Amino acid sequence: MIMHVVGARPNFMKLAPVHTAFANRGIPQIIVHTGQHYDANMSEVFFGQLGLPKPNINLDIGSGSHALQTAQIMICFEKVVLEHQPDLVLIYGDVNSTVAAALVCAKLGIRIGHVEAGLRSFDRRMPEEINRLLTDQVADLLFTPSLDGNENLLREGVAENKIHFVGNVMIDTLVRMLPEAMNRWQDGCMKIVDKYIKPGLYALLTLHRPSNVDDKEILFKIIDTMSDISKQIPVIFPIHPRTRQLINHLEITTNGTRLFFTEPLGYLDFLALQRNAAMVITDSGGIQEETTYLGVPCLTVRENTERPITVTSGTNILIGQNMGLLVQEANSILIGKGRQGSVPALWDGQAAERIAEIVSHFLR
Repeated sequence: MIMHVVGARPNFMKLAPVHTAFANRGIPQIIVHTGQHYDANMSEVFFGQLGLPKPNINLDIGSGSHALQTAQIMICFEKVVLEHQPDLVLIYGDVNSTVAAALVCAKLGIRIGHVEAGLRSFDRRMPEEINRLLTDQVADLLFTPSLDGNENLLREGVAENKIHFVGNVMIDTLVRMLPEAMNRWQDGCMKIVDKYIKPGLYALLTLHRPSNVDDKEILFKIIDTMSDISKQIPVIFPIHPRTRQLINHLEITTNGTRLFFTEPLGYLDFLALQRNAAMVITDSGGIQEETTYLGVPCLTVRENTERPITVTSGTNILIGQNMGLLVQEANSILIGKGRQGSVPALWDGQAAERIAEIVSHFLR
């Protein structure tokens, strides 16, 4: 029996194709949702749109500090593992749920597969980097989305026979869901389209990392810069619940601008917005990958990325917190000089099938 552990929205997009690949092979599965993302728009709606069954088990952990959240997941998840005794636990990405489940399984002698292994930003100030490093040291199967992941793992002493370059499972989901997402746009199901925007004539913004939203001065600076950019092109900003809380607390307003705040969006609507955007400005890891596949220019408000292939091969440019550079690169995109990229190897919609095949042989 395969046990999948997920806890945050990016995990769900990675889980969906893998779950389907195992279901097609008739392999029993259990989904454990830690509840790390507890907002319905960040969780339940994604399961529905991705065609995932409801989780078999929900730990309902909720928010908290990194230490508290990780510890609570470990305590609750250990009971689940001991009760169900899975043959393999598959964990996804780099969130607290990932490392918590990995540590529990390693101590209990339960075999672990890490989907999206080997990614490195080389910045240990990022909690996600610590999660990635620890998880990959205890995993039995490491599924990498790009060849730089293989290189990172070998350099860290991971045995070569544990490492499998399979491609990007997030792209599997994108390939499958893109036609439906665009149909929603064309059928007028997205009210935001009629209210604000036309295809190719808006920018899309996401922010959630503490380095950008926890510092009052930096958050003000970013919002002010985006307000300036909105004078040239409307900017749509679906706000992460945590970011919305901070913006409300600081009483930040965008009156008189074309920077439009919206509620968090489901996967299909957000994918359609990405596909038709003139540019995406973000601090998200997964969005860097999706825009690279879609060929949409991406400006990343971070000093580094654990997905360097989106910079070397894709459409992504690292901006850091240099707002002058952000304006400069946005202007370049608006005059047709945005970065032209290519789709990386094995980002072909078949990564989950490769994972299922490897796991099937491993369990036999």
